[in-house]
Amino acid sequence: MEKFFNTAGPISPDIHYFVDTKKRWNFEQVLSLISQRKYFILHAPRQTGKTSGILALMHYLNEVGTYETIYANIESAQAAREDVNAAMRAILSSIASRHYYYTQDTLLKEHWFEIYQQSGAHQALGELLSFWATKTKKPVVLLLDEVDALIGDTLISLLRQLREGYDKRPTGFPISIILCGVRDVRDYRIHSSSTKQIITGGSAFNIKAESLRLENFSKEQIKDLHNQHTQATQQVFEEGILDLAWYYTQGQPWLVNALAYEVTFNMVENRDRNKNITVAAYQEAKERLILRRDTHLDQLVDKLQEERVKRIIQPILSGKDSSLEHRPDDVQYTRDLGLIEVTRNGQITIANAIYKEVIPRELSWTLQTALSTQPQWYLQADGALDMLKLLGAFQEFFRKNSEHWIQRFSYQEAGPQLLLQAFLQRIVNGGGRIEREYGMGRGRTDLFIEYFYPDGKQEIVVELKLLYSNLESTIEKGIIQTKKYMDKCGAPQGHLLIFDRRKNKNWTEKIWQEEIEGIYVWGL
Repeated sequence: MEKFFNTAGPISPDIHYFVDTKKRWNFEQVLSLISQRKYFILHAPRQTGKTSGILALMHYLNEVGTYETIYANIESAQAAREDVNAAMRAILSSIASRHYYYTQDTLLKEHWFEIYQQSGAHQALGELLSFWATKTKKPVVLLLDEVDALIGDTLISLLRQLREGYDKRPTGFPISIILCGVRDVRDYRIHSSSTKQIITGGSAFNIKAESLRLENFSKEQIKDLHNQHTQATQQVFEEGILDLAWYYTQGQPWLVNALAYEVTFNMVENRDRNKNITVAAYQEAKERLILRRDTHLDQLVDKLQEERVKRIIQPILSGKDSSLEHRPDDVQYTRDLGLIEVTRNGQITIANAIYKEVIPRELSWTLQTALSTQPQWYLQADGALDMLKLLGAFQEFFRKNSEHWIQRFSYQEAGPQLLLQAFLQRIVNGGGRIEREYGMGRGRTDLFIEYFYPDGKQEIVVELKLLYSNLESTIEKGIIQTKKYMDKCGAPQGHLLIFDRRKNKNWTEKIWQEEIEGIYVWGL
């Protein structure tokens, strides 16, 4: 069977191309923490390889033979919410089931329910782990996955039972426990229904020694992953694709694998392994991925509606500098979700180019589907885009509809930018693509349109700026910025759109258009 790029679930080395997890984190540090009898955290955004990593760790430790190591996924307890009794039954059952699956030993399978009945929900987990540790010949290492799927009193009970047994190591409790999830336990804000309190994960699990974050693929790892396919099939990825893979994904593992799978398997024409994978095909794979709204992307988009995420993402979309207003907890939470990255100098940016496209598209999806505009309305006789006609139409649309639509957006501060991007996306879809550059404190949004027509290709820059005070200064800065972005993209045509947010101006004053230094400037 031909191997393929994995986009669902843990790695199976016999059927998947993969990056060795031991090379993605400090494996020696992990082994050292275990030998020092430490309890610690492994966290990373969803679909980055956490489960593959701890499964590989389990197999490694069991092969070495020093410890009895068991992995257990306790996500099934999430359905119990704050019903601690039901949740603990699910957790104990999961641990016992996994123990039997990996060891074929019926010890926990035969005794877990009896222990639960005798000890009650708030003691049963600790008692089961003590029972296990005292009955086995080797020190026990427990790897618990999806811990942060639990909420409220259920999560508090789990953490406190682990803490309570900590002093019984190594003979009366697991010598080391790794908790795995999206977030670091210190960032948990646990709402207890029973006590009506908010308890932090750090206080409920203050025995944690370290928090390790599984990072994205490096450039070299992306190269290695693609080379595995080439070595197995002799199919070549053309020059430039690996750089494009890094630009689109910044090494996000699911995105890297999804793009590679799309272009090598889902694109039927590329199943012919004698055919090279072209840059154009890879770009098309990216568009397909976005339009299909796969589960990974859909899950991220769902998080955009959370207020703590909105407080971070909205200023990035609008270009507003609100870094001094950010709550550190909000920044950390949004980063743990994988939506943003924080540079060494503290700048907050969207995590990668694909997310930069997905976020505004999804936030304006309702408008895109509601618009009645058709691409052919704005095409010249040769099939090229008529940008003057297109932006003139948007100017009229914005004047008549902006207040109505912006009020419907959950991200109202970024409303003008979202409206334009939705309008352009509706026209460009199918004949080209839009690349986006935006970020907190930039004071602008840069769009690069690449549109294909029978006689060639158009490359157009559109820059968006918000006007709150001085028009002349805004135009002057905008012209300089637009020219700089045109030079960066190699685009011969540039447009500067200035959204006038001054409340004392009427629409007659706001709507205008002129050409300045070869740049088409539009007032809105």
